[in-house]
Amino acid sequence: MRLAKVLRLATRDYSHEWQMSGCFVLALAAVLGPMLVLFGLKFGVIGGMLDQLIEDPANREIRPVGSGRYTAAWLAELRRRPDVAFVVPRTRSIAATLQLRSDRSSRIIDVELIPSDDKDPLLTHITGRAEGLKRIVLSRSAADKLKVAPGDTIDGSLARRFRGKRERVHLPLEVVDIAPARAFAREGAFVDVVLLEALEDFRDGHAVPALGWAGTRLPAERTYPGFRLYARSIYDVPGLEKMFRDAGIDVRTRSADIELVMKMDRNLSAIYWAIAVIGLLGFSLSLGASLWANVDRKRKELSVLRLVGFHTGDIVWFPVVQAFYTAVLGWGLAVVLYRLASWAINDMLGEQLAEGQEVCVLLPEHYLWSLLVTTAAAVLAAALAGMRSARIEPSEGLREI
Repeated sequence: MRLAKVLRLATRDYSHEWQMSGCFVLALAAVLGPMLVLFGLKFGVIGGMLDQLIEDPANREIRPVGSGRYTAAWLAELRRRPDVAFVVPRTRSIAATLQLRSDRSSRIIDVELIPSDDKDPLLTHITGRAEGLKRIVLSRSAADKLKVAPGDTIDGSLARRFRGKRERVHLPLEVVDIAPARAFAREGAFVDVVLLEALEDFRDGHAVPALGWAGTRLPAERTYPGFRLYARSIYDVPGLEKMFRDAGIDVRTRSADIELVMKMDRNLSAIYWAIAVIGLLGFSLSLGASLWANVDRKRKELSVLRLVGFHTGDIVWFPVVQAFYTAVLGWGLAVVLYRLASWAINDMLGEQLAEGQEVCVLLPEHYLWSLLVTTAAAVLAAALAGMRSARIEPSEGLREI
């Protein structure tokens, strides 16, 4: 009952002195509003750059430099690593080409063949997958030149010189889908590894029974000169790069670009938190001093409360409740100011941004955390005034009467 009465009295006193209460709220909004805008810019700019790094598979790609001799067992072990999202072997580049033609175009084009499977990061936005010896995914450039669409059948051909004779074979291929232009800008086709192996075997003079191509027997063990590998996330790239270098395999990554953005994120975070701590500390001290002075100004009223039976713990709640109101109202006003500022910033830079991208943005959890931190800082600042109010004796009220 006493606590409920204290809360009601603190609320009525806070609203009665609305000019002073409004000054406290404005002071908090003046500190918190710019900090929200600053964090919104930091999160929007750096967060956008990180999103681009994370969403672009090219930043997760690890390319071996030069040619090696990688076995299927070694690649299978690599595929089982938790930091590897995708890995397939590559055949020799000279063997990974094919001539394509279609009935809809008079052109015959040479395409580069890219090994792929159902987990290919470059093909996440399409449904068709290159499987087996007869199904391929064409690049946008190749599809445009051949004038084909998903579901069409095209003719693939390749030649070799075997036992002194020149031979050419033809292979009907079904176009199951078209890869987006960003996946592969040149004329190319994503194919199953088994098709690449068959084409390489044919060029090397080996037999390909699955396609009826004659030739010599295959070697006992197949090795691959390279591989396509994508890390599970950009944060796994440095570790994989170190693993390959320790194994004596020279690789090429975009770890320098990733580290640059990470460093910018760390530096801007340090600057932001330094400003935030200084701002909150300054406001907390200012609010604590103001509430302290407010308690001194109302010593008579607070001592009368002690005189009529309120305990010390009840009186302490008086400045704490008012600090809580200041925190909530100041936070609300700061959010309004932030929303206006972020709208103006995003609108001003809208023409320079991609669709749906924002320079200044905060997530719902950012609003919640700012409210919790602001409320905690205000309540802790009110503890100074609470300690002062706890020392007021009931006799002070009698001397004033």
